[in-house]
Amino acid sequence: MGILLDILALPLTGPINGTMWIAEKLLEQAENEMYDEGKVRAKLMEMEMLLDLGDISEEAYMAAEEELLERMREIRAHNAARAAESQ
Repeated sequence: MGILLDILALPLTGPINGTMWIAEKLLEQAENEMYDEGKVRAKLMEMEMLLDLGDISEEAYMAAEEELLERMREIRAHNAARAAESQ
């Protein structure tokens, strides 16, 4: 009886399940981008290059560097927490 009910309810549950799957995938992708250490490193390198070229002041560089390093600490703490959860 369970499979028959699943088949009969498919027109109602199918779109809901599909929407939930898409939402989960979007959340997963957003988290991957938000906690990508490589992007923060690339931004740090970009800021250093801009400083070397004279496009930004040292004060602006220091402020950006502090913010990016804080973001890096947050990412590492998040990754450590996820690793601890999976063990």
